[in-house]
This record gives sequence, C-alpha cells and structure tokens, in this order.
Amino acid sequence: MNNAQLNELKQRYVASGAASPASQFAERAENALIWDADGNRIIDFAGGIGVLNIGHRHPKVVQAVKDQLDRVMHTCQTVMPYEGYVKVAEKLSQLTPVRGHGKVMLANSGAEALENAVKVARAATGRDNVICFTGGYHGRTFMTMAMNGKVAPYATDFGSMPGNVFRAPYPVPYHGVSEEDALRGLRMTLKTDANPHNTAAVVLEPVLGEGGFYAASPSFLKAVREICDEHGMLMIVDEVQSGFGRTGKLFAIEHSGVEPDIITMAKSMADGMPISAVVGTDKVMDASGGNSLGGTYTGSPVSCAATLAVLEVFEEEKILEKSQALGDKLAERFAKWQQDFACVDNGRNLGAMAAFDVVSDKANHTPDADLAGALCKKAREKGLILLSCGLYGNTIRFLMPVTIEDEVLQEGLGIVEDCLKELTQA
Repeated sequence: MNNAQLNELKQRYVASGAASPASQFAERAENALIWDADGNRIIDFAGGIGVLNIGHRHPKVVQAVKDQLDRVMHTCQTVMPYEGYVKVAEKLSQLTPVRGHGKVMLANSGAEALENAVKVARAATGRDNVICFTGGYHGRTFMTMAMNGKVAPYATDFGSMPGNVFRAPYPVPYHGVSEEDALRGLRMTLKTDANPHNTAAVVLEPVLGEGGFYAASPSFLKAVREICDEHGMLMIVDEVQSGFGRTGKLFAIEHSGVEPDIITMAKSMADGMPISAVVGTDKVMDASGGNSLGGTYTGSPVSCAATLAVLEVFEEEKILEKSQALGDKLAERFAKWQQDFACVDNGRNLGAMAAFDVVSDKANHTPDADLAGALCKKAREKGLILLSCGLYGNTIRFLMPVTIEDEVLQEGLGIVEDCLKELTQA
C-alpha cells in the first residue's frame, strides 16, 4: 500500500490521540535512513525518539533476534525463566553505576520502569512521597503523568492525577533558574509540601529529555545525592532517553561520579525491541515480596537477545567514542548557526545528546515555538525527520543514530541549514 492508502486507513481506524501527524509510512530502514511506502528516502535525525543509537536494524541485533526466534519467543519469565533474562541482569549489574551490588528487574517501556522504581522505593523506605522536577518527563501511565514536569499534551485530558507527587525546580540557568535556585527550591519543597520523613525518593533526569536537553551539573547532582542521604530518601535517576551511549558515557550520570540508588533505562537498550530495566542496590531491589515485580511480557526472550547484542556492539564498535565525536561535530555546526542566524541560540550538547533553541529575541531568550515547528515541518518536506521538544516547544533536538555515516550526517545538517535560510530569509 502507498502513503495515501495508509493515511486513509489511519483516519478511519486509529484513535486520534494515538495517530501520528506524519503522512509518510515507513517501509524499510537501515542505519540512519528510512524509505517510505512511496519509495522516498528520508534521513532520520529522530532515531525513534532516541531508541536507535546504533541505527536501524543493526545487523548483529537483527541476527540475534532471528536466532532467538528459532528457540523461544515467550514463556513469561516468572513461569519458566530463560538464560537471556539472567544474562541481561548480570551485564546491567556490572555496568550500571548504582551504589553497591546491583540487582535488576526488566520491563517493557520507560514508563513501566519508572512505575516499578517508585514501587521499589516505597517498599524499601516505607514512605509514600515522590519528588520530581519541572520539565521532567517520565511516561504516559497515570503515575508517570503525575511525575511529569510538563502538562500538555501528556495529561491535559485525563482528569485527576495520583497524589503524593511533588515538584522542585530543575536548574536551567538559560531560563533564569540557577543551580542555587533549584537546590533552594528542593529544600523548600521538603519544608512546605513533602515531609522528608514521608518521602521515599527524589526522581530526576541527569539531562532533561522532553524538557529540552538541559544537563544538570555534576555539582547539582552531588548536592541532590547529599540531600537524599541527609533525609534517608532514595535517589532515582531516569536514564530512559539519556542512557545507552547518548551522552558519550553508557549513562549520563557517569559524567558526575554520583551513584544513585536506582537507575531506570529503556529506549536504546535493544535497538528498537521493547525492553526496559530498573537497576538498583540489592537491598533496595529486594525490599518487596516475592512475585511483586514483573508482568506477562517483561524481559521477553527476543528483547533480551537484542539487548545482549547491543552491548556487544557497544564494545566492538566503540560506540561511546563515536557518540562523543558526533557531539563535537554537532556543537561545531551549532556554533556556526548561532553566528549566522538570529533565531538560533543556546547550542548545547553532552556527547551526542545535542540541541539548540529557536528564539525571536536572543537577548531575552524569547522562545519561538512557531518557528521551531515550521523548521521541523520544512525539514520533513525536504526529506529529514527532525524533532522539537522543551517546555516552550522551541528546542530542536538531535537524536540521529550514533553510527550515522558522515556523508548522511552532513547531508542532514545541510537540510537544516537550508531550512533556516528559507524560513528567515538569511
């Protein structure tokens, strides 16, 4: 079927809240390229929203999935466990920088990982409250919608959210929130809203994802760790988007040297196969009773096989080094655009987790969401998938595969530059 036929089916049968606004349908993909149902070639700077750090259909992952399909597809690991689950747990325990010896539970999505992290934290502490941050994004289930630091579009239409979730400011100096302001706000939340004696955990992203790709400083993360220790609260770090090599480290928290009690991960874990994980200190992870964690499909054999293959690719192909090199290239291009275009400001990156802001006034950092949206739309028309994000909808984020070929990267960046010229008449 072609794009037009598929769009007709989408309009008739897919719920509007779940339907993509895109009119092109993916037919096949390889590394950083997608071909749609009409045969058009598209450069992918979105990577399935950060899921494809080693590219579409990496051959080693594809082969691992095919091999697993010849053996076992599903048993439910709580009914009949299998090698892949425990091997993934072993690898993640060895690689994830939590305090002490790490233990692991696997789930299907980032939201599930965050839900279970909160469950574990409540079981381990006997407390209810959770403190999250402005601009944070943790998922679309009810608990994670309550935890999100941005309302629209995730929680706009869905009524009351679960309680015992409180908010503190995330440090974004560009928007007037200094590290000192954020720490003062966290302490004030503990004074005015979330009694520390009733607070199980502080949950934060070391780099805001949907909130705009702003990285917390090592000193801020260390201070949060100290505040958690002072009050006996757990520190939960959400690495769903920033993890698995996006920032030049396997996990973004490694840039700070801080060891959380729990780290959640998903997205690029399995190069497109659905899987997520909660990794935490053994005593914390063992706090809840038998059969209290899990689900029918959690840690499926096929997704576990893909995860183990991804970890091999990281080592064999030096993905972390490639991530840092890609980030350097993006930073260089952003600096040029900031000089050439009045609307491009605040280029930033941590490894290949890179973004810039679209503004109408650089002096006042005035967001221009309309222009950011127009840039993404025009890029799509020219054969490039580009995503915006941020509290104000004016951040352009770059999540192309770390394995992108340089000629494809430069072609895509050229499209962005052409679009900026056309939209601003520069």
